[in-house]
Amino acid sequence: METLYFLVQQTMFFSIPLLIVALGGMFSERSGVVNIALEGIMIMGAFTSILFINIFQAKIPGQPILLIAILIAALTGIIISLAHAYAAINMKADQVISGTAINMFAPAFAIYVARMIRTVQQIPFVNEFRIESVPVLGNIPVIGDLFFKNTYITTYIGFAILVVSWIVLYKTKFGLRLRSCGEHPQAADSVGINVYKMRYVGVMISGALAGVGGLVFVIPTSTNFNATVSGYGFLALAVLIFGQWKPSRILMAAFFFGLMKTIASAYSGIPFLASLGIPNDIYKMIPYIATLIVLAFTSKNSMAPKASGIPYDKGSR
Repeated sequence: METLYFLVQQTMFFSIPLLIVALGGMFSERSGVVNIALEGIMIMGAFTSILFINIFQAKIPGQPILLIAILIAALTGIIISLAHAYAAINMKADQVISGTAINMFAPAFAIYVARMIRTVQQIPFVNEFRIESVPVLGNIPVIGDLFFKNTYITTYIGFAILVVSWIVLYKTKFGLRLRSCGEHPQAADSVGINVYKMRYVGVMISGALAGVGGLVFVIPTSTNFNATVSGYGFLALAVLIFGQWKPSRILMAAFFFGLMKTIASAYSGIPFLASLGIPNDIYKMIPYIATLIVLAFTSKNSMAPKASGIPYDKGSR
């Protein structure tokens, strides 16, 4: 049972960032804008929020500083995503090129600023955010050990974002309008929906969640930020495609890829895998091999929003 507890807890650490970022990509693509920039936005969100923690942790210890850092990461993501939104919506630029430019800019900017401030690119922090046991819930047999011990508040925030995303997308007028802009923007425009505005909002939500996802990825897995999120932004795109742009399926896809990442990173803590004697590099390849295999078999039947990636021209019909 100890191995099972370890496996589930580690899977949570890797799955929740994927879930949050993939949900962000879902909002953007549901509005009609492909957001390849998730990786770069994650890096920028993690950079500003970890830098804030590094500077102010001595003055604001514990969970409050983490909650403030989450807000900073979200705000950073929104600001960066506006550049992508302007290029894709107003300038009608190629959305893949625009996103790739942000992906190239973000790590270089983070390294440059970190070196200017600290002379080295690593930004350390003290990881005092782990919750040993959630009061009352942690005492529940089995379930308490699985989900309410050795955890982080970001795990529960991730599930809250999932629930809110489902409600917003399927149970609100905003969600209906957003989906219509990604499926048939001309029809949406004909009934008075501002397609440009809806797409801006979709990209901004995507940026906010990607920024938060960057912080949520770093906190449980490291004690410093080194201008990288290990390709998680691209892995989140795979989760989005595998999840068919639907919150419930994205959840399952996130846990699948999270499990693969857990095997790659924490195999030494699983007695059976540790005893096989397989080289470390093979385990590191597992998440990306799984990505290729899954996309090869599922992308053919993917049901992407019909207008996703196509710049909207108000004059066309």
